[in-house]
Amino acid sequence: MEDGVRNTAGKSKSDTPATFRKDKKIFKIIVVGDSNVGKTCLTYRFCEGKYLEKPEATIGVDFRERIVNIGGEEIKLQLWDTAGQERFRKSMVHHYYRNAHAVVIVYDVTKLSTFQSLPGWLEECDKHNLTNQVPRIMVGNKCDRKEYVAVNTNLAQRIADAHNMPLFETSAMSDNEGGTIEAIFLTLAHKLIRQRPMMPVPMMASLELNENLHRANVISITRSPKQADEVSDTTCGC
Repeated sequence: MEDGVRNTAGKSKSDTPATFRKDKKIFKIIVVGDSNVGKTCLTYRFCEGKYLEKPEATIGVDFRERIVNIGGEEIKLQLWDTAGQERFRKSMVHHYYRNAHAVVIVYDVTKLSTFQSLPGWLEECDKHNLTNQVPRIMVGNKCDRKEYVAVNTNLAQRIADAHNMPLFETSAMSDNEGGTIEAIFLTLAHKLIRQRPMMPVPMMASLELNENLHRANVISITRSPKQADEVSDTTCGC
């Protein structure tokens, strides 16, 4: 481990500078929400295709990425899994939102307080100039715990509609929900491709990003593209 950075997966061949061309699109997606709502498990499930059995509390930001194929074009999704506790966020929050292309706001369907925190997270997005033109998705996690559900789907849908956000309810723990988690991030990928069809990220921007990550406490996890990543041009719904 160097400078507080844990690299838990080596870079895949397709992630090397020789094969991931400068003109390929890279999109930064930040994942926000209260502590213990399952942000880390959601991003891990999407990037690694499995459940993270013993997640640790995020301090600063965990960084993961995955290359997906959208309509025959490979793009890289960089997922910033942010700390939910204010004491871990205070000094770094502006780095989270800087140059973000999309936001995933997560709450725990079994904890009403995490749902009631949503206005605060939306306000934080607005404060950092992530307006409604920046794609946002609302995610209710832990829906496998049906007997403990405290947030009614109809209520959540009304809030999502009021802020022009798609709503997904899922469970990072359940293998049966893998398709829903795919849909969350691929929905954003489709939106971003449509909104920014000619927006490659310069190589220097990528190098600056990596340098900033090494100054923060981050975990970098990559996943190689697979045939299963290829999806149709139709945006997935919930």
